[in-house]
Amino acid sequence: MLLASACGGGDGVDEAPSPAEAGPLADRPYEVHVPPSYDGSEAAPLLVLLHGYGMTGEELAYIYDVSALADERGVLYVAPDGTVDADGERFWNATDACCNAGGIDVDDSGYLAAVIAQVASDYRVDEDRVVALGVSNGAFMAYRLACDHADTVAAIVSIAGATYLDPQDCAPSEPVSLVEVHGTADEIIAFDGGANIDAAYPSAPESVAAWAAYDGCEGSLAPTGESRDADSSVPGDETEVSAVSGCPTGIGLELWTVEGGDHTMDFQPDVVPDLIDFLLAHPRS
Repeated sequence: MLLASACGGGDGVDEAPSPAEAGPLADRPYEVHVPPSYDGSEAAPLLVLLHGYGMTGEELAYIYDVSALADERGVLYVAPDGTVDADGERFWNATDACCNAGGIDVDDSGYLAAVIAQVASDYRVDEDRVVALGVSNGAFMAYRLACDHADTVAAIVSIAGATYLDPQDCAPSEPVSLVEVHGTADEIIAFDGGANIDAAYPSAPESVAAWAAYDGCEGSLAPTGESRDADSSVPGDETEVSAVSGCPTGIGLELWTVEGGDHTMDFQPDVVPDLIDFLLAHPRS
């Protein structure tokens, strides 16, 4: 594993200062994880990892063992941190329902777009496979990123998140693939929808259905017949996989309903690898 600074190329060679050192990224540093196989001869996918409220990017990367997964798949990744709020907790200013309770003036959508652009400037990035995976508040942020920057982000995974309730609040310029993974016993971000920070958010099926409309899919969300044991804290094959049919070529939309799963699902070892493989298998069409 290699870790390079927000502006460095990770090869130990002194380079001219990057614009990030003096520009809008200067006060929000991040690190680029560079897989051992990367030598710049071929473009590599880029994964943006988005932590939940009160976490850090490094903590989420550790929990999901993303470094090893990225190394195996030859993926660059970044796991930036949100802003610290008045309670001392890190958050992303994602949708109106999550999670800027203090009303702090921070443009996280613009920040993440700038991070992606800077990494693409410093490394050879496969621009058709820039993807994001977010958890809870980070999942809301993944939706926001797809809404605002569909010309950059090919696919997202939302774990216990939701998109905007009002479809008019999101206007993606291109189709984006996604998987929503959500537990039916989630009491923090309810599977059936709810409200947070005096704003409502849709149910997990409604989130996927909204993106089916954005993406121009002609079919509806329906069970695929696949079930899997995704949550080790719930016995049996508790997770039902549903998908939207009739989507544009190359676009995939799935909902993993984790029956009995709570907000902090204890994933089986194959879940995160499979989610990352979904992202990599759905480049921009």
